[in-house]
Amino acid sequence: MTTGQRKVHLQDLLGRSAVQTFSANERMNQRIIEHLDPAAWRARPPGNVRTIAAIFTHMHNVRCKWVRLTAPHLKVPLQLNRAHCTPQRASEGLAEIAARCGEMLAEVLDGSGRVKQFHRDGWAQPWPVGPEMLGYMLSHEAHHRGQVCMLAHLLGFRLPEEVTSGIWNWERLWKECGFSQGPGYAD
Repeated sequence: MTTGQRKVHLQDLLGRSAVQTFSANERMNQRIIEHLDPAAWRARPPGNVRTIAAIFTHMHNVRCKWVRLTAPHLKVPLQLNRAHCTPQRASEGLAEIAARCGEMLAEVLDGSGRVKQFHRDGWAQPWPVGPEMLGYMLSHEAHHRGQVCMLAHLLGFRLPEEVTSGIWNWERLWKECGFSQGPGYAD
């Protein structure tokens, strides 16, 4: 294998791995929504804190912004309104924009150069594209998943342990996403 072939092979593996990792990340969100008591969705936490509905709609809307600003050639779904969004609609919206994020990540890491910069927001300096972009996206989502789990618990709607522990079972998440092998293997 030549150096050029190795580089293309590595870029291909990195792109597939990024897509699979973001898919597993999305599966975590879906598992939480699937097992969340519907009464928790709009329950008002004390203080000036977002509801669980507002957190999930924020996650969807931020993803829409990332794709719209970074890969404007990809179709972006409509933003969700936290005041009217149901768990079903949030689940559907998150799944749809997760697919666009996966397409964006694949393009970013395939070496084609089609997507050149990651735009986190209109006010933030754009970054050159690369694996750091995936790290930022995952960190943002993990932060909000933690908020959701904590709020559900504090509001008396504790998620089952199989869910809170299950979001750490990456091998199972990979299989639930339809990948034949676990982390470290790009199908």
